[in-house]
Amino acid sequence: MKNLLPILICLFMFACKEQKEAKTTETATVVTTETPEQWLTFEGGEKNAKHIVLISGDEEYRSEESMPQLAKILSEHHGFKCTVLFAQNPAHPGVIDANYGKNIPGLEALDNADLMIIATRFRALPDDQMKHIDDYLLQGKPVIGLRTATHAFNFNDGDVSSYKHYGNSYNGEMKEWEGGFGKLVLGENWVSHHGHHRHQSTKGFVTDAGKTTGITNSIADGDVWASADVYEVRLPMSGDSQPIIYGKVMNRKGEYDENDLFYGMRPTDDEVAKTNDAGKDVSAPLMPVAWTRTYQIPGGKQGKAFTSTAFSAIDFTIEGTRRLVVNAVYWTLDLPVPAKTNVELVGTYSPTTYEFRKDEYWEEKQLKVSDFK
Repeated sequence: MKNLLPILICLFMFACKEQKEAKTTETATVVTTETPEQWLTFEGGEKNAKHIVLISGDEEYRSEESMPQLAKILSEHHGFKCTVLFAQNPAHPGVIDANYGKNIPGLEALDNADLMIIATRFRALPDDQMKHIDDYLLQGKPVIGLRTATHAFNFNDGDVSSYKHYGNSYNGEMKEWEGGFGKLVLGENWVSHHGHHRHQSTKGFVTDAGKTTGITNSIADGDVWASADVYEVRLPMSGDSQPIIYGKVMNRKGEYDENDLFYGMRPTDDEVAKTNDAGKDVSAPLMPVAWTRTYQIPGGKQGKAFTSTAFSAIDFTIEGTRRLVVNAVYWTLDLPVPAKTNVELVGTYSPTTYEFRKDEYWEEKQLKVSDFK
């Protein structure tokens, strides 16, 4: 019996150690399987702050970089609550893949949103995600579309979707939807590059109508600039679309530089282009690069929309280009536009140039949603 006692004590201590190790392993497992952040929320200044949902997801103009910075400006300086959404492969939640066109998690945030800012390009989202966008628009809530939002969605013939009419090239039985979301909601869908892409920039000039809206408060001619070229729109524009900024096509004064963020273009370039690379006259008429509009989708209420095609992540480093968008936020929300909105950048903002990137880039980059906090 005396010999058994030490053995029993050892067995008891061993069992306690095993149980402790099992709990440690279990705890570690819980930590490693925690769901990564798939969207970002920046709280507003007040409990009942207006809620803005910013939707990124384009392959070229780096909306995954610009939308978080815009959200920070709107939250930090103006007190709005902002939710930023990103394109992701569902197999890798929390990892941004701008090339993945069939998934933007978090769109249910639109269910209690006061404003949608969208900067997507040729997305073909599943029905359960598109429904949130459709429900939002049926309520006639305000919309801001940036750059490629004129062609925000596109569905192939083989895609199974109840929302094909949102597609940029839609030309089906629902005649009101011809030209898709861009045409019906924003007033224009994809037409073409008006300026020479990567060689001719956009310089904005304020229209008389723009001065009456407040959207151009503290914005003078030339303050809005984008290295992203002028998009062509069909004139006259449809519905009650009202140009706010006209874009002059500007020639690059320096040499083309593929390693430069602006490809060698500068806001100080002062030569107005007469033709683009195709020999087309781009000097007249001037194309609207920012406009307002009233929209109404079938079965829905009327709403306000603002569109600016003078936009990319690197162009968001230009103060006047930022101010145009922030002013438009106030206008779309029916709030008085400040005389001079605070558009100071928040934290570190290091955007990269606009370009298409291969799938391998995103696989190797492993850019996380949480990286933009």
